[in-house]
Amino acid sequence: MNIILLGPPGAGKGTQARKLVEKRGMVQLSTGDMLRAARSSGTAMGKRVAEVMDRGELVTDEIVIDLIEERLEGETGAGVIFDGFPRTLAQADALEELLARTGQPLKAVIEMRVDDEALVRRVTGRYTCADCGEVYHDETRPTKTPGKCDVCGSTDLRRREDDNAESMRQRLMEYYKKTSPLIGYYHAKGLLHPVDGLGSVDEVEAAITAILDAV
Repeated sequence: MNIILLGPPGAGKGTQARKLVEKRGMVQLSTGDMLRAARSSGTAMGKRVAEVMDRGELVTDEIVIDLIEERLEGETGAGVIFDGFPRTLAQADALEELLARTGQPLKAVIEMRVDDEALVRRVTGRYTCADCGEVYHDETRPTKTPGKCDVCGSTDLRRREDDNAESMRQRLMEYYKKTSPLIGYYHAKGLLHPVDGLGSVDEVEAAITAILDAV
């Protein structure tokens, strides 16, 4: 079952993707992670990626699609979660063509809806364990022991430099301009399933589970 997690930055897509990986055995495809891995791989594709990034240019949609196709080869497990891709209508069309060509259709697009101001509060209080990736929040989910990850015990807890109110509002504007048209695109295809992203992690997980069990 291939799905897309759609929603603005800070909506909780990464957290829910990890839940799906853990409980359903799905594979999370984060384009950022794939690009970083490709760049350091030494493969022909990796060299293409490195050349573009070293020039300070954005990696083209064609390269990203090629990376996804390479990653999908031989994938016969519980399905793939697309996290951070597609971001534009052109990318959505390219992904649809790829999935049709490989016989791995998209089953659902989960749209995580969260109020803008709630997103700003959520993101500005967020920090992550650099070792295991566990996500925390100053108000809603602090570590049990200050400065120490509950999961792996690491003391390397970090905040993203752009996790501030001004940067967050700029990122939201970019999302609305470029990515929000995907909501109508996937609604027209009968694939869109909205969930309330303001619920607790468990509540959002339960809503997503109900959707996936029904499709």
